[in-house]
Amino acid sequence: MSTDGHDETRQRAVTDTAHPPRRRDRRRRGAAGAVVVALGLGLTTGVTPAEAAGTCAGAQSDFNGDGVRDTAIADPDATVAGQARAGLVHVVLGGGKGVVEISQDTPNVADGPEAGDRFGFSLAVYDANKDGCSDLAVGIPYEDVGTVKDAGYVQVIYGSTTAVGSEFNSRGFVQGETQPLGGGPEPEDWLGYAVAAGTSPTGFPFLAIGVPGEDGAAGADIGLFGYVYGTDYKAASVGQDTTGVWEEAEPYDRFGASITATDRHFAVGAPGESIGTVAFAGGVTAFRPSINADGIPEPLFGMGQGRTAGPDAAAQTDDRYGAALAMAPYRPSGAATTTDSVLAVGVPGEDLGTTVDAGAVHVYHLKADGTVVLLNWIDQNIDGVEGDAEAGDFFGQRLAAVNTATNVVSTAATMRLAVGVPGEESTEAAPEAGGVQILPAIGAPGASDAWLEPGAGIPSGPAARTYAGISVGGSPSLLYVGVPHGPADGRAVHGFPWDATTGSAPTQTWKPGEGGIPAGGGAFGATVR
Repeated sequence: MSTDGHDETRQRAVTDTAHPPRRRDRRRRGAAGAVVVALGLGLTTGVTPAEAAGTCAGAQSDFNGDGVRDTAIADPDATVAGQARAGLVHVVLGGGKGVVEISQDTPNVADGPEAGDRFGFSLAVYDANKDGCSDLAVGIPYEDVGTVKDAGYVQVIYGSTTAVGSEFNSRGFVQGETQPLGGGPEPEDWLGYAVAAGTSPTGFPFLAIGVPGEDGAAGADIGLFGYVYGTDYKAASVGQDTTGVWEEAEPYDRFGASITATDRHFAVGAPGESIGTVAFAGGVTAFRPSINADGIPEPLFGMGQGRTAGPDAAAQTDDRYGAALAMAPYRPSGAATTTDSVLAVGVPGEDLGTTVDAGAVHVYHLKADGTVVLLNWIDQNIDGVEGDAEAGDFFGQRLAAVNTATNVVSTAATMRLAVGVPGEESTEAAPEAGGVQILPAIGAPGASDAWLEPGAGIPSGPAARTYAGISVGGSPSLLYVGVPHGPADGRAVHGFPWDATTGSAPTQTWKPGEGGIPAGGGAFGATVR
């Protein structure tokens, strides 16, 4: 990640959690009170969705409550109200009911668009107020809080049966002495760099917010995450120096740079974690959403590459284990419901022999009792997996995982995994064209895999520096492949069935200038939920 978040180089597009420049240690400032009054951050007034007329159907990712799945597509580089890279989100309503555009220029969304905010850099979907309509958590990690540059901010945009995003006030989360997360905003905290959400087994909604640039007594960029839970928005801040959390806070750990969740578990990545003397080896910590006696979500375990035996248990410099995470609910044999989770951990900086930065993915089974078992190590040299590992592929830079049928015992056919490979080049004329590998999340990695790349499955290209695979997401029915870079006429989001075959065409496409989506944009499809 560049320290200002505005570098469009290959380093940012493909390895955006690489080493930041060293910065002077900063002392925490707690003068957030005036900031909150000035911006209205964290305040909710007027009518809320729970008070509105109409009943929401309670379907997943359904912002207008009609029972049909909707799709949120972010363009964090879009110009809004003349402000370059202020960012916005398109909510495409299912059933052909139109497109709603949400930005900080939308009524009742706090603050206003500013150059470089990058509204929509991260997204999470959950029912924050339990009214049956889905709500959208939007990360804005480069938001300036008052005069504090790039402190970061998260807004929860409420859904409703009568409006999405504009009729009701949003709810904001920011660091501050008078705010649920506590602390105080500091330059380049990047609050909201990653977000993930769910509903616990006991029924309370939760939202985990990454703050990877947080400084502390241990040094710069140690990182933490904010945890907001319940409809009354109780909150806790959790770092690696919090009781029961694995490892110790160290400079440039960047704990909170990646987060993923199911309703049973969530995991937080620290891609800068040092393992012994090995810098930027990376680490991951797993939690339950339930609150323990210390007032934080229950820590389960932490791990680097050596936690569970695999083909390459040795941590190496710049592996960045945990730079990407994906999790899906898992129903093991004999269970009546999805009691467990499958966790995929990307290691995009993994060297395979002398092949530098080829990348790899670890897949784990998180059991109901809190233990973990390695299921698979996956790289492009595995027998049956399409393609070959090459230097600079960054296999595992982005991940998406899904259970397509939670009402049955999970199988390799229902547990699916997508791996972004943004550095892949199919021809010398198209360096870093990128691609996406679809694999079973359980079972043999090469048993039912498929490969999609620009010009073969992904309709546009191939073209240089398209970085296909830099944006992947999913629903139970579709894998979303965002193409926010490359030639402007190829920028789009494509939906593929999870059982797609190599080179098969998408079954649905969202594109600027089509289907009610305004033309233009900057990085359409950089994040999709």
